[in-house]
Amino acid sequence: MHIGQWPNLHRMDMREPEIIPPSRAGKSRVDPIDDVSLEALTRLLDDVFCIPGTSIRFGIDPIIGLIPGIGDLITGLASFVIIFAGWQRGLPRVTITRMVANVAIDTLLGSVPVVGDIFDVAWKSNRMNLKLMQRESAGASKKHTVVDALFLLAIGMVVLVLVAAPFAVIWLILRWR
Repeated sequence: MHIGQWPNLHRMDMREPEIIPPSRAGKSRVDPIDDVSLEALTRLLDDVFCIPGTSIRFGIDPIIGLIPGIGDLITGLASFVIIFAGWQRGLPRVTITRMVANVAIDTLLGSVPVVGDIFDVAWKSNRMNLKLMQRESAGASKKHTVVDALFLLAIGMVVLVLVAAPFAVIWLILRWR
C-alpha cells in the first residue's frame, strides 16, 4: 500500500494549541466543591452516629479505622477532599498546612489499634478543617493566621522532641555506663 490509499495520512490533522484567555488563566478546571457536599462528607466522616444516652458523636472514620493498616489511610484520603476544596478556594498556605496537619494527626494516631479508634471519636479533623475553611471564607483576620502559624510551630516542636528523645535516651544510657 502506498500513502495515496489512506485518505488523510498525507495531510496530518494539525490543531492549533488552545489559547487560554486571561480570565481563565491559573484557575482550576475542576468545578469547586460546594458547601453542602463538604458538610455532608464531614458529617459522614466525623459525626453521623450518636451513642444513645450521650452527646458523643462519631462518623465512619473510627469504624473504617478498625480495618488494620488500610482503614485510616482510606479515611485520610477522603479527608483530603476538604483540603482540596480549601485549596480551590484560595485559602492561605498556613491554613492549608494546618488542615494537612489535622488530617496527619488523625491518620497517624488513629492507626494505633483500639486506642487510635477511640482517638478518632474525639479528634474530628474534618470538622476542624471545615470550620477553618468557613472561617477564612468569612474573611478571617490576620490574628487567625498567626494562631494557625503558632499551632504549626507547636506541632513542629512536638515532632522535634519525639525525634530527638530516643537519641537523648541512648546518649544518657551510654554516658552512665
